[in-house]
Amino acid sequence: MTQNQVPNPYTFNSVATPAAGSSLGGASPSALGVKPDARLAAAFLSQAFLWMFAGLLVTAGVAFAVQTNERLLQFASQNLLVLFIAQFAIVLAIGAGIKRISATAALALFFVYAASLGVTTGLIVSYYTTGSVVTAFLSASAMFAAAGVYGHVTKRSLAGMRGYLFMGMIGLLVAMVLNLVFPSGIVSFAISIIGVGIFTAMTAYDVQRIQSGDLAAQTGSMEKAAVIGALQLYLDFINLFFFMLRLMGGRS
Repeated sequence: MTQNQVPNPYTFNSVATPAAGSSLGGASPSALGVKPDARLAAAFLSQAFLWMFAGLLVTAGVAFAVQTNERLLQFASQNLLVLFIAQFAIVLAIGAGIKRISATAALALFFVYAASLGVTTGLIVSYYTTGSVVTAFLSASAMFAAAGVYGHVTKRSLAGMRGYLFMGMIGLLVAMVLNLVFPSGIVSFAISIIGVGIFTAMTAYDVQRIQSGDLAAQTGSMEKAAVIGALQLYLDFINLFFFMLRLMGGRS
């Protein structure tokens, strides 16, 4: 996997602008009203979606293996906190170190993350009926696809949503922690609804951000941008699935 620098991809009012990271003054292309040509925008998206789907396949394969193996289920149950900490550390390592590590290393970390999440996913879905898992997956897939299409085709800039989405996720996390301490069925239902709404909006936002070339400008590499984009889309879908499972799932 080579690290090709982004070669003068942006056009503004049909006038070519300097390559990403050279004279954009630190601002993202979308903030400057700069857009890549249609073929490059499609390349940004296709690479990100390719790795995202590959990551989901890894997660699904590992989850199936865990769900059908009592020893692996026991391992996941006994090491759930360690797995959560490791997964959080991997995401931080990819996000914070993307400019210093190679695209190949970032992709390897992404697949390690996807495999580790497969272990926890296998444990979580084992508590639900097969029908409810399938329903939640299909519902999450439909919402993800609809939001992705909207983010791709809309002419409206979604950049202004960033602050609201960040605050929403912080509030959601706090609410989930409080609901663990003071359990409430009504609050849990509300958390699931809000979670679905936030990550549906995040999907549209991330798709637009990827195709605008913001990630390529940020990393200076199409390959690194594809990995970061894949990670963001992967997290959007996984969170959508889990919140849909909380909302619609029937316990086994």
